Amino acid sequence: ERERERERRERERERDERGRERRERERERERGRERERRVREERERERVRRERQREREERERERERERERERERERERERTTSSAENGSSESNNSQAKLHSF
Repeated sequence: ERERERERRERERERDERGRERRERERERERGRERERRVREERERERVRRERQREREERERERERERERERERERERERTTSSAENGSSESNNSQAKLHSF
């Protein structure tokens, strides 16, 4: 009787030990999944951050190109206006020179 009781307690102890080991392995797997999930989320946040940064930089480059085009148009207007003014005064000078002969 005592022998059977001892064997029963030994089997219960082994069963409990296997249960603890199984639960510990499951906790380890869960911790691993949690770490992987955090790493994936961090990588995704970093990817989104880089994408937004790239888009901001592209918009800034486009704004700079537009400012440069506007400056070029302004310079062209100034040249056109200046040429027209110079042209008319040169034309007047030529007329005046002709009249002086």
